[in-house]
Amino acid sequence: MITFIKRKIKSLFEEKSVNTSSKTPSHHRATAPKKNESKEFATKQNYKQQYKKKKYTTPKKQFDTKKTVYSKPHRKNTSLRLPTLIDILPEEDEMRFADFPLKKEILCGLQDAEFKYCTPIQEKCLPHLLKNKDIAGKAQTGTGKTAAFLISIFTYLLNNPAKMKSPGYCRALIIAPTRELAIQIYEDAEVLGKYCGFSNAVVYGGMDYQKQQMSLQKHIDILVGTPGRLLDYSRNRVLKLMKTEIFVIDEADRMLDMGFIPDVRKITSQLPQPVKRQTMLFSATLSEDIMRLVKRWQIDPVMIEIEPEQIVTDLIEQICYSVSQDDKKNLLLWLLNNDNVKKALIFVNRRDFTVRIKTFLERYNHRCDILSGDVPQKKRLRMLEGFRDGTIPIIIATDVASRGIHVDDITHVINYDLPDKPEDYIHRIGRTGRAGRKGKAISFICEYGAYIIPELETILETEIKSIQPKPEMLAYTKPPRGTHYKK
Repeated sequence: MITFIKRKIKSLFEEKSVNTSSKTPSHHRATAPKKNESKEFATKQNYKQQYKKKKYTTPKKQFDTKKTVYSKPHRKNTSLRLPTLIDILPEEDEMRFADFPLKKEILCGLQDAEFKYCTPIQEKCLPHLLKNKDIAGKAQTGTGKTAAFLISIFTYLLNNPAKMKSPGYCRALIIAPTRELAIQIYEDAEVLGKYCGFSNAVVYGGMDYQKQQMSLQKHIDILVGTPGRLLDYSRNRVLKLMKTEIFVIDEADRMLDMGFIPDVRKITSQLPQPVKRQTMLFSATLSEDIMRLVKRWQIDPVMIEIEPEQIVTDLIEQICYSVSQDDKKNLLLWLLNNDNVKKALIFVNRRDFTVRIKTFLERYNHRCDILSGDVPQKKRLRMLEGFRDGTIPIIIATDVASRGIHVDDITHVINYDLPDKPEDYIHRIGRTGRAGRKGKAISFICEYGAYIIPELETILETEIKSIQPKPEMLAYTKPPRGTHYKK
């Protein structure tokens, strides 16, 4: 009897435990496979339960999309507070930027850059450019033409916002002949348009192909580039030019000399028709070849020519030494040691001469570097930055850099070799005497370069008088022992 009662109580407890477990939802219980089920089905059931458990217990932080790398495309911060505009007093025969119908964002950028009055090329170009007319301008380097076409581009883009922003398209395209000039235009666009909120980009050959290609994966307002790299991206369908609204060709004469016009023609063929775009062309000369390009690429352009009051500014002191080819190095060394040279740009006509002069100067502890066409782009940029901040006080360059270096405090330009063209002489010495600072342009006239003197006198409209260096200026100096400069 006692045994029967114990069995009855045990069965009651077992029924109670079964009833309580049945109250939990079926999808929360692990269902054991029945005896007639196969092992494969049981394995699938266990896998599903483990997956559900893992899915619901995963921390939410792992699904935080704000921390992922590939999020929305980068957009510029357009929330910069506009500064208060300062009234600029009118002056006689001076045109203020505030006299033009410019947006406040543009005027604030000009104010931060301390641009108050227009240069002659800006004063003549802006009235036509703001009316979206084509321009063919003749102006030398350093006259302010870059600011002129940038201001007109800013005005057009602000007055005509983009309806659709597609990656790989640009609204304004600016072509420059050299990498240094392309970078300079891009930096000017960033400075002058800092309050406009534009998305700008620059592309050039020699470095960062993939990085520059990534910069084209978004909509671009202003794109600056050299012909070769632009053509490369357009061939690969990374860059699409059929919706470009403004086209700028800077230093067209330089592109003609460097053989870039065929590439520019191919780029132009991908743009909208001339009647559907605004085209600006700037050149130091308007030769017959340049005029043929103007007729082909522009519609009724306004011709503007700015003739400088002087070919060479009074801020540049020109000195010519009559010296033989063998004595040039000694004279160069004497000048660097005794003429208060703080930042010098030395021009030669051949690349192998750049290496020879660099090796010679380093023997006398002069820190210098070479700037020529075969220098990798990354090194060029580091070199130019060192030249600007003074860590590299001497640059030995070929003519490829005569229009690509924009440094305001160069004290000396030395023509170790006279150029083959008189125009290159003007461009070379124009690297000094900038921004109101005085400078020296020293030329070595030897038996191989004297033939260019008559042409120079014709262009400069003055007689070139050469002087004989003193004997001590040509004396050999023994290099110091054990102090050879090591880079």
